[in-house]
Amino acid sequence: MKKFPELKCLDMNLIKHQIFYLPEAKTRLESLCELKCDTSIDSSYFYGLASLCQNIQRLIIINEISKSNSGIAKLIEVQKNLKYFEWTDNFDDDYFNYSSYNEIFLELEKKAGFLHHLELSFLCFDDFDFTIMQRLLPKLYKIKTLNINKINEFDFINGSLLKMLVYNDLEILNIDSITIYKASIIIENSGGHLKKISLKPYDSIYCEGDFSEVSLTFIHKIYENCPLIEYLSLPFLPSKNHLIEFEKLLQVCQNLKSLILITSNYYIREIYEEMLENRGEILKILVRSAPTNLREIRFFDEFNVSLEVLEEFLEKWRDRPALSVLTSNDIYEGEDYKNLINKYKNNGVIKSFRSPTNLREIRFFNDFNISLEVLEEFFEKWRGRPALSILTSNFTYDGEDYKNLINKYKNNGKLVCRVFSS
Repeated sequence: MKKFPELKCLDMNLIKHQIFYLPEAKTRLESLCELKCDTSIDSSYFYGLASLCQNIQRLIIINEISKSNSGIAKLIEVQKNLKYFEWTDNFDDDYFNYSSYNEIFLELEKKAGFLHHLELSFLCFDDFDFTIMQRLLPKLYKIKTLNINKINEFDFINGSLLKMLVYNDLEILNIDSITIYKASIIIENSGGHLKKISLKPYDSIYCEGDFSEVSLTFIHKIYENCPLIEYLSLPFLPSKNHLIEFEKLLQVCQNLKSLILITSNYYIREIYEEMLENRGEILKILVRSAPTNLREIRFFDEFNVSLEVLEEFLEKWRDRPALSVLTSNDIYEGEDYKNLINKYKNNGVIKSFRSPTNLREIRFFNDFNISLEVLEEFFEKWRGRPALSILTSNFTYDGEDYKNLINKYKNNGKLVCRVFSS
């Protein structure tokens, strides 16, 4: 420790000694600003740190065991300037004891009013005490970044609680499994500083009530409350009213850099030709009204257009910054489409154009489970593509039969499956 007059950052996984007992510890550790640790570390380490480190601003915790860690709770309790808190579940226990959260999150609740950044990543929420979150969220008065991931459902946020989620300084909103209705209310109660709104494509399509009306309201809330938005997930129906409002949004939100378009046809009935026409109209609107900052567009829900419509769009995109496009439709892997895309890559209109054959990683959440036969069929049909990394939160795949199947496709020399973790 003599080499460091002040210690600003510490990763407790990289040390094996109780450094707070060293003669220079008090002088060196008083200045500690960032700490990374995990819940498997003995509580005594954290009690020792708590006696010396009371000005930690960034605390990053990996939750690896079911047992409560009172030392971490004590460390949080004594902090005077905690602004950044990150919690990530990383355990393999089928019978995880969620009561182990209570002590730590009770202390975090007391610091909630000082937090600028909160990032929570949970593996499962089946037995979780939702009152912890219901007490914590309304107290995030100064929050700028709110990331809550891997929650199965966000139903614990009811109407009365939604009205209490007033985040005047919020800049980044990223919550799994939240409906666009609830997201709209949070956006309306923000202070006009939002720069990033990230909704998972299929989570955002789920809706209480009339999706057409709720998705229109969502677009309104964006251009009324988010003039600084740079990164946006936008679910809507490709109807006339939605397209009009979509164009208004593009005209108002001039800082927009990246746009995820989730144009669902789930709630409406259209003939195929009408779908193509509406998708073509979306591209025309983008050419007319997209801000010059826009660099990336991601299309979901089988967004396909004819070769002629795509060429017209790319031709009119000339003299703008090169565009990156991501689509979930494999129509663009056809030879004619590839030739067209490469033409506009070569002349600087397109920076990148990615479709399913470029896919390297898939993450399945919300207890996504399928039969052994369906999984094997999927792997067989994936042959000839790049090796795939898969992450799932479902323990079905830890069964012996599933493990054998997965290992077969990992080890068959063609690397159909590179990583499969649950």
